[in-house]
Amino acid sequence: MSLDSVGARPRDILSQFLIEATTLSTIGGALGIGLGAGAAYLVAQLAGWPSLVSTNAIIIAVGFSALVGIFFGFYPAQRAAKLDPIEALRRE
Repeated sequence: MSLDSVGARPRDILSQFLIEATTLSTIGGALGIGLGAGAAYLVAQLAGWPSLVSTNAIIIAVGFSALVGIFFGFYPAQRAAKLDPIEALRRE
């Protein structure tokens, strides 16, 4: 088990980055669903139409959002986990 100078294992750094990316993208997806459902309801009310937002669509949208966060968070997380802490702090 190798620790860097700040006491974190590369696996810990990778996990932290992935958790952050997934959390942020899931929150963004949930906000997008809220805005989209609200807009759909508003347009339906103004036009006199019935409003229906599928639960399956919501689940798929949140899942897709989380997958996008994992996919686009993995590469930077992997690079960060491999960085030398002294060099990483020097670049800040």
